[in-house]
Amino acid sequence: MATMNTLDSILVHLDGTTRAATRLRFAHRLAQAHESALTALFAVAPPVLPALALPGGLPAMPMRGPVDPDHRARALALFERALQHSPVRSDWQELRGEPVTDTFVRRALTADLMVLGQRDPFDATGFDVPGDFVEAALLGSGKPALIVPFAGEPSAELETVLVAWRFTREAANALATAAPVLRKAKQVHLVCATEEGAGDPAPAMAAVRNCLLTHGVRRVQEHRSLEARYPGQALLSLAGEVGADLIVMGCYGHSRARELVLGGVTRTVLESATLPVWMAH
Repeated sequence: MATMNTLDSILVHLDGTTRAATRLRFAHRLAQAHESALTALFAVAPPVLPALALPGGLPAMPMRGPVDPDHRARALALFERALQHSPVRSDWQELRGEPVTDTFVRRALTADLMVLGQRDPFDATGFDVPGDFVEAALLGSGKPALIVPFAGEPSAELETVLVAWRFTREAANALATAAPVLRKAKQVHLVCATEEGAGDPAPAMAAVRNCLLTHGVRRVQEHRSLEARYPGQALLSLAGEVGADLIVMGCYGHSRARELVLGGVTRTVLESATLPVWMAH
């Protein structure tokens, strides 16, 4: 199980969407709270232009167009406005035509946390970011990500945290990497997924409670196991009931024939969450 006691470096993804400003503000406040270095990485995919016929009867080849200059200018301006007078150590970086997801993943390997944006399927300004960017970054890097919802203005205080636990590597990684945030939280709620044939959930609760205690987390409120039929929706409903500012959970999925296949709960939360989610694979 990976362990992390500090958040020394945070990598936030910027693009041309209006939500990039919310994401940057959130990452900035998080960096302030944890005295982290903050790197903003502008990463979008150049559009594919219509195929051009080549001389000599060669097959037509699609061409890559330039990155939208307005998107880059907007992202750079908000970065400069947000951080020009801030004591947070900050750095601007950008991709220039490289494969977006693969290059972002390589850069994320040296960061402690990624701050990513939940995809808004109705925001056309985000179509130059691959549709599976968040899950590909999570599965490809193995690094934790804090996913900011595409609506609302989430609080970076993260005072109330809901931990969703299963006896899996993914949940263990999420719990360990989120320790700096959990220690600062005023209240931590814990719920365990129902495992078929697992019997009494009390030993699982006790084991996780002890794990949290070793991380310095003493204020834990336990809840009944999630409703097994629709666990993703049940988790989001519980988050609303307890007034959670953050969900901590494992990210379940794998790559198959160039397609990312996600677990049902992971996909439900990625698509439907209205609060920040800390995920780790």
